[in-house]
Amino acid sequence: MKIKAAVTHAPGAPFQIEEVELAAPQKHEILVKITACGVCHTDDAARQQVIPVPLPAVLGHEGCGVVEAVGPEVTEFQPGDKVGISFGYCGRCHNCMTAHQHACENFNAINFGGVQPDGTSRLSALDGTPLATFFGQSSFATHVVVNEASAVKVQYDDIDLALVGPMGCGIQTGAGAVLNRLRPEFGSSIAVFGCGTVGMSAIMAAKIAGCETIIAVGGNPKSLELAKELGATHTINRKEVDDIVGTIKNEITDGGVNYAIDTSGVPDFVKKALASCRFMGTAVVLGATGDVTFNIQAELMGDAKSLIGIVEGDAIPKLFIPKLLDYYKKGMFPFDKLIKFYPFEQINEAFEESGSGKCIKAILRMDA
Repeated sequence: MKIKAAVTHAPGAPFQIEEVELAAPQKHEILVKITACGVCHTDDAARQQVIPVPLPAVLGHEGCGVVEAVGPEVTEFQPGDKVGISFGYCGRCHNCMTAHQHACENFNAINFGGVQPDGTSRLSALDGTPLATFFGQSSFATHVVVNEASAVKVQYDDIDLALVGPMGCGIQTGAGAVLNRLRPEFGSSIAVFGCGTVGMSAIMAAKIAGCETIIAVGGNPKSLELAKELGATHTINRKEVDDIVGTIKNEITDGGVNYAIDTSGVPDFVKKALASCRFMGTAVVLGATGDVTFNIQAELMGDAKSLIGIVEGDAIPKLFIPKLLDYYKKGMFPFDKLIKFYPFEQINEAFEESGSGKCIKAILRMDA
């Protein structure tokens, strides 16, 4: 079938909305009419080839929509079902079979290699040129074909389906790092570096978990104010405070936080996050980060600290996304305060405003 999709032809090039060909769903796949798709930093990292993906490609990995058709042997979904879409995984490796799909041994091949879990793509240009798939979905498009394992049924009729998209990556990454992996003790302390979607989701999750001290570190005064509204007990403007680590360890806490999360991917802030931790504290890296140099004895081992990386919030999306939606319904996870909607045709503007900090979470609406 012919659909419209935003195609990335060259590194850093603007998105071009074009008519492309989408093949029918195969075994265990579903055809979804996309309602909306979140704009994520990972999409831009792929477009810029910081994360190398085959080009030309259709990016987009925070899709949501309505099932239009199902392929052979699909048992979980039927036409008319509302779904959110998350990352792809093989379902066969040791990690997948022990409920760690976020650590699928074939994760990079499936999500960044330009193919579906079966090793093929469903997308092509009208002249037959293959188009790479992204995260097993390529949701910068009006329709996608995705493996049913990556889709999450949305049961609520009174939630705008367009809100569900970013739960497939950015929101579950931040919230899941706290609720699924760190599982902070009630009354503990946490510092979150970066007040974008991932950082704000971590802050809201820390409040749900009962952290007593929640410190937001960022450079946008409006975002820092919103962070306080969402649960931060303290904020630090990195542009105004010279000694961030000293402020955390000596002014806000007595010796440092139990946990620190860096969402920026900036090596200096990874180091600051680790330095902000108290003895036996844990620092988490959530952003795509390059080389970082540590003195292991002085900065890590000497204080019995831990430094860990977490992928996709250590989440099983089919279980975790419904839980987050339930928290949202109860007023405990107001992630809608992060969001600004854009028509699909304004995809380049959405990326520009996301990158400049004019909006925290941009969502493209294909149904606008």
